[in-house]
Amino acid sequence: MSDGYLRQLSIDGLGPTPDLGNSGRRSYTLEQINELRRYLATARPKEAARFFPQRRSGEKLQVITVANFKGGSAKTTTSVYLAQGLALQGYRVLAIDLDPQASLSAMFGYQPEFDVAENTTLYGAIRYDEERVLMKDVVRPTYFTGISIVPGNLELMEFEHQTPRFMLQNRGKAEDLFFRRVAGAIAQVEDDFDVVVVDCPPQLGFLTMGALNAATGMIVTVHPQMVDVASMSQFLLMTSDLVSVIEEAGGRLDYDFLRFLVTRHDPRDVPEQEIVGLMRDVFGADVMSATAWKSTAIANAGLTKQSLYELTRGAVGRSTYDRAMESINAVNEEVVGLLNQVWQR
Repeated sequence: MSDGYLRQLSIDGLGPTPDLGNSGRRSYTLEQINELRRYLATARPKEAARFFPQRRSGEKLQVITVANFKGGSAKTTTSVYLAQGLALQGYRVLAIDLDPQASLSAMFGYQPEFDVAENTTLYGAIRYDEERVLMKDVVRPTYFTGISIVPGNLELMEFEHQTPRFMLQNRGKAEDLFFRRVAGAIAQVEDDFDVVVVDCPPQLGFLTMGALNAATGMIVTVHPQMVDVASMSQFLLMTSDLVSVIEEAGGRLDYDFLRFLVTRHDPRDVPEQEIVGLMRDVFGADVMSATAWKSTAIANAGLTKQSLYELTRGAVGRSTYDRAMESINAVNEEVVGLLNQVWQR
C-alpha cells in the first residue's frame, strides 16, 4: 500500500492506531501490521489474498525441515531467518528445535539449561511412556510476533536412547513406530499455524528421520566447499537408504519440494563460485537461485543472539547490512514462492 493510503487510514481512524513521532512519522509494530492486514482483507475482499497470506481452507500445513548432518552448514541460522521472514509476511509460524544443543531456542530467548524444564521439549510430546504430554503443552510463545516455538535441550537425546528399546519390545505396532511420532505431534496443532520450520540436529538419528517423515518440504543447507559437498553427498545416500527402510515399514515421504540452499557464500570467491556452478550442473533447478551470503553483519548480530531483522541498519554498518538483508530476503522470497506453488496461488 502507498504511504498516502496508510496515512489516510490513520487520519480516518480506520485500522490500528500507530505511534506518532515528533515529526509526525507513523510507526507500526508487527502486531499492528497484522491487524492492518486483517482490516484490509475485510475492507477490500476482492484483494484479500494480497493482504492476508495465511493458510486457507483446503490448503495443507507446510512443514519445512532444514537438514544436513554436516555441522556448520548454517541450519540454525537458516531456520531463524526463515521463521522470522515468514512471520514478517504475516504467516503463523511454529519453530521446532530438534537439536539437543538448542541454538534455535537460544536465538528466541530460551536458554536450554535454565528456561527449558523437563518434559517441555518435543520429546515430551513423542515419548513412549505415560508421561507423554499433548503438543500444545510444549508450544511456547516468543517475543517475535507470529512465531511460536517448541524449544530443545539435552532431553531430546532421550528419544534416541529409548527408541531402540521400544522397537525391540513392541514389534508389530505400526501406529507406535518412531517415524510417525513427530508428524502425529504436529498434527495436534496444525490448525494454529501456516508453516512449521524444523531445525534438525547434525546427525541422521531417529529425531531427524521423524522430522523427514513429517515434512512436506526440505531444505538442505550446504557450504560451498568441496568437503561440505562431499559430506552432503553422504548425507543424501544415507537418507535414501533409511527412507527406503521407512517406506517398507509403511512410512510415506511425499515432498512438495526439496531444495539445496548454498549458505555462507562469498560470491567474490572464485573456487566457491565453481562449486556452486558444479551443484547447479548436477542438481539443476533443485538448487535455490538465491544464496545466503557470508556476512559479518549476520555474525555480529548473532553475538548478541539477534538477527538482522531485529537490528537497525546503523548497528552493523549500513552497506554491510543492506547486502546481507538483500541475500536473506531473496532466500525467503523464493521459499514463499514455493509455498504459493504448493497452495496453487
